[in-house]
Amino acid sequence: MTKVFIDGSAGTTGLRIRQRLAGRSELTLLTLPEEVRKDPAARKEAMNGADIVFLCLPDAAAVEAVSLVENPRTCVIDTSTAHRTDPGWVYGFPELVGKDRVAASNRIANPGCHASGFIALVKPLTDAGLIDKGAALCCFSLTGYSGGGKSMIAQYEAPDRDPLLGAPRQYALGQQHKHLKEMVLLCSLEKAPVFCPIVADFYSGMEVTVPLFAGDLKGSPEDIKNAYKAAYTGPLVHFDEGCDEGGFLSAAAYSGFDDMEISVSGSGERILLTARFDNLGKGASGAAIQNMNIRLGLAETAGLSLSERKTS
Repeated sequence: MTKVFIDGSAGTTGLRIRQRLAGRSELTLLTLPEEVRKDPAARKEAMNGADIVFLCLPDAAAVEAVSLVENPRTCVIDTSTAHRTDPGWVYGFPELVGKDRVAASNRIANPGCHASGFIALVKPLTDAGLIDKGAALCCFSLTGYSGGGKSMIAQYEAPDRDPLLGAPRQYALGQQHKHLKEMVLLCSLEKAPVFCPIVADFYSGMEVTVPLFAGDLKGSPEDIKNAYKAAYTGPLVHFDEGCDEGGFLSAAAYSGFDDMEISVSGSGERILLTARFDNLGKGASGAAIQNMNIRLGLAETAGLSLSERKTS
């Protein structure tokens, strides 16, 4: 029986992972009594007794937790930012880095939510030479407020909340968002994009858009579509044509699901590349479960919820 331990199970991502593990008869979830949940000795014993450890912790705490793992057979899947650009870790986006690499690794860094959409859109194009690696790119990303964790959820759901929360709010105004490093590295870019993340008054869902001028593209929109069709053949990331809702694209379309939709729209001169998914699904806990499934040689979608929106 495979033993799984979640370090940081009280946070939003940890709770979601726990929910996705519920009812999995092939797995045993190791838990600690509340009184020792944060005790280093108890955590160390649990981690070294587990086959899979999910870290759902702040960056510094995640680095400390990894130092406690001495069992060479323990696989660590870190959902924090701490190890996403560490060369000793595999970046956990199997569709783009290769499922074989995820399956062979005991150190897997789960991608960031905004970063997942950007990388899914840009990496196949830089790999194919359709976008120059020195290109000056822009990206805007809409997310539900659950992406801010328990504190932001409480803020948005408070009965006496600030009226300004009723409208979308842009953040990371200093262009130093923590996801930028992995976006640049995974896409082999020479410079970070202008990145505009926006949190809005809905619980979960994400819509990441990268706009392009035709002059910045070494090819055609059809070449982009073909690159996406070649890259995304699995069940969790799919390229869809004709996916809009009457001329609109809702950021909540994949709320509650664990797959991701890639689409291309716009005109011949101005092109929009868009990824839609759940910030708590393929953007967090769903991706973590996918990585665990691949690492254990199980069905990739086990314990995950897939939408029925795929059109192509």
